[in-house]
Amino acid sequence: MTLVWRHLLRPLCLVTSAPRILEMRPFLSLGASWTSVTKLSLHTRPRMPPCDFIPERYQSLGYNRVLEIHKEHLSPVVTAYFQKPLLLHQGHMEWLFDAEGNRYLDFFSGIVTVSVGHCHPKVNAVAQKQLGRLWHTSTVFFHPPMHEYAEKLAALLPEPLKVIFLVNSGSEANELAMLMARAHSNNIDIISFRGAYHGGSPYTLGLTNVGTYKMELPGGTGCQPTMCPDVFRGPWGGSHCRDSPVQTIRKCSCAPDCCQAKDQYIEQFKDTLSTSVAKSIAGFFAEPIQGVNGVVQYPKGFLKEAFELVRARGGVCIADEVQTGFGRLGSQFWGFQTHDVLPDIVTMAKGIGNGFPMAAVVTTPEIAKSLAKRLQYFNTFGGNPMACAIGSAVLEVIKEENLQENSQEVGTYMLLKFAKLRDEFEIVGDVRGKGLMIGIEMVQDKMSRRPLPREEVNQIHEDCKHMGLLVGRGGIFSQTFRIAPSMCITKPEVDFATEVFHSALIQHMERRAK
Repeated sequence: MTLVWRHLLRPLCLVTSAPRILEMRPFLSLGASWTSVTKLSLHTRPRMPPCDFIPERYQSLGYNRVLEIHKEHLSPVVTAYFQKPLLLHQGHMEWLFDAEGNRYLDFFSGIVTVSVGHCHPKVNAVAQKQLGRLWHTSTVFFHPPMHEYAEKLAALLPEPLKVIFLVNSGSEANELAMLMARAHSNNIDIISFRGAYHGGSPYTLGLTNVGTYKMELPGGTGCQPTMCPDVFRGPWGGSHCRDSPVQTIRKCSCAPDCCQAKDQYIEQFKDTLSTSVAKSIAGFFAEPIQGVNGVVQYPKGFLKEAFELVRARGGVCIADEVQTGFGRLGSQFWGFQTHDVLPDIVTMAKGIGNGFPMAAVVTTPEIAKSLAKRLQYFNTFGGNPMACAIGSAVLEVIKEENLQENSQEVGTYMLLKFAKLRDEFEIVGDVRGKGLMIGIEMVQDKMSRRPLPREEVNQIHEDCKHMGLLVGRGGIFSQTFRIAPSMCITKPEVDFATEVFHSALIQHMERRAK
C-alpha cells in the first residue's frame, strides 16, 4: 500500500553511525538505506528500512540554549523522555528527524495522535490552501469546512449518534460529555475505571484514576472509580478473555462461549453500583482499550453487560475514543464497535486532526437537547475552518489509502512478532492489543507479574532510542511500552522495530548477568 510519491521525494539518503555522525551519500537504488553501527555492545545493529526523504538543515536554537529556556520559562513538570531529551526538527510520515539530522522510526506518533503520518502531503496541501483562505470566524458565523466535516463524520457513526459538538482537545471533549451526562440524567455520579485517563483538566481529573495525575486537594466531585477488568494484572484472567490475536499466559477452564473472569469483574462493577454511588447515576466513562494505563483490554462481553447495568440506573454510557478511534484498532472504525455496544456519547480527539488541535463530542439529538435547555454552550475555537479542513482531509486519507485495513493487517503481524519475544524473554510478561495499539508489559518474572523496576525499563527505552526506534510508556508503574505508530506503517518497518526491541532485551539481559 506504499504510495508512489513516498519513493520520489529526494535523490539522497542519510547514512549514520554511532555516535550518530551524518554524511550524505547518493542513492544507488530505492533499496538504499541508513546503515548504523553501535558502540553499545558487540551486537549487530538492526538495519533501518530506507527513507527517501531528507530533512531541511536545522538552523534554530542550540541544544543547550533550548535546555536553558525550558528550565527558565516552561513547566517544571518533567514530561520529556530520556536522560537527554530529543530535540526534534522535522517529520515525514512514520519518520522523525532530530536537530542533528538523526532519523527515528516513530512508534508512538505523538502519543497516539499522528494518525496518517507526519506532514502527510494531502493533509499539508489542504491546510496550506485553507490557511490562505480563512483561519477563524467562531461559530457566530457559518463556514463550509465545518458543515462539510460534520456531514462526513456523522456518516461514520451509527444512529442515533448524529449530533456533533466540535472542540479542541480530548480533555475538553470529556468535560463536555460529563456536562451532557449530568444535564440529561439530572444526576451527579459518574463511574470510571481505575487506571483510566480521561484528561488532565480540573473537571476530568475526577475521571482519571492514575496516581501521578491526582492531587491532594479536592476535585472532580461526583466521580467514582471502579475496578479495572485487567485480565493480565487483575485478580482474574484466562487464556481466551481478550479480543486480540494474543492472549495472556494465564490459564483458565472456560468454555469458548463463557468467561469466568468477565463474570467476576461484573460482580465487582455491581458492587460499585451498590455501595459507592446513588441509586440513580449520571453515567459511565470507558476507553474501549485503556491507553495511558498501558493498553489494557477488558474481557469480551464486559462492556456490554456494564452498559446495561448503567442504563438500568438511569445513566448514560460514554465511549472515550480519543486514542482508539479512526480505524486504529483495525477491525472496526471505532473502538466501541469491537465490544458490540452502542454508547450514548462518543468523545474523540488526537487522531482526528493528525496532530492539529481538534476534538469532538458526538451524541444523540435527545441528549444534545437536554444540554441546550440548561446551558448556552459556546466554544470560540471549536470547529474553526483550519481544523475542519484538516479533519476532512484526514478522513479522506484514511479511506483512500486503506489505513484501517492496514492497521488490521500490519497490527496483527506486529502483535504476533512481539508475542514471540514474550515467549523468549522472562521479563516480557504480556503482549496485548488490537490493530496498531499495542502494549508490552515488562515484569521481574512471569510468575509473580511484579513490574520490572523503572530504572531497568528506562534503560531498555534508551537502548531502543539509540537504535532509532521511539516508543511510548504507560502503566501505573511506567512498566509497559506503548506501541502506536501512524497507520501508514509497513511490515518491513515492523520487522526493524521488533529486531531493535529484541536487541535491547538482549543488552538488558547482558547487563543483568554482569
